[in-house]
Amino acid sequence: MAVRPSRNWRDLVAEEAREVAAGTLDSECAYLADSYSESFLSDTDTVLAGFERDVSVLAAPSGEQVLHIVERVVLALNEVHHRHKSSGYDTDEREQLCVFIDDVLTQHGIDVSRLASLHGVSRYEITDRWRRW
Repeated sequence: MAVRPSRNWRDLVAEEAREVAAGTLDSECAYLADSYSESFLSDTDTVLAGFERDVSVLAAPSGEQVLHIVERVVLALNEVHHRHKSSGYDTDEREQLCVFIDDVLTQHGIDVSRLASLHGVSRYEITDRWRRW
């Protein structure tokens, strides 16, 4: 099962907090709680959970149906990114989100490479048309 990037980010925040509490990291050097606010993580989780639900109910979907679901998740993530400018998705987060989308689709039997090829892009570009992060 694909692990939501937001879970990984929560784990990083918790680890950093443990390091500060243990005195192995100066609190002035701790930044992850600001980068990954709880509301940002929660909003991201909500969007990704919806994407997982949408993909899980597909039965022999057409390429257009799959791309519509990808478009919806990307547009929703655009909104999260816009609302949380101090957090938002940078390069590392973008890559993790795109891998997550690919993994969820693949785990549900969707040939992402074939789908992307039919639309003239690589599997790693299927979000590009709508992505603003």
